[in-house]
Amino acid sequence: MIIKKGCDTYMEERTVGKAHKLVINNRKTSMVTGVIDVLSFDLNEILLETEQGMMMVKGTDLHVNRLSLEKGEVDLSGNIDSVSYSDVHAGPKQGENLFSKLFR
Repeated sequence: MIIKKGCDTYMEERTVGKAHKLVINNRKTSMVTGVIDVLSFDLNEILLETEQGMMMVKGTDLHVNRLSLEKGEVDLSGNIDSVSYSDVHAGPKQGENLFSKLFR
C-alpha cells in the first residue's frame, strides 16, 4: 500500500507471518507449525507462542517430543483434552507479565 502525505510518498510494509498449522491425531499426538516459542510446559499444560497468538494445550501426560524453533515446529504427545488460543503475543512490554496478558 502506498501512502501519500503532501509531496512525500511512503511505502507501508506489511509483515506476513509464517503459516500456522495444528494437526491432532486421535487426541494422542499433535504436530504444530508456526511456533515462535515454548513458554512453559508440564504434564498437564503446554503454552506455545504461535504466529496466530498464544496457544494452550491442556491434557494429561503431555510431552514435547520434538522442538525446532528454527523451523517453528513442535511435536506433542499425551492425552489432549483441549486446545485454546488467545490473540495476546508474548512480546516484551514494560510492566506486564505473561499472566496479566492472559487474564485481561
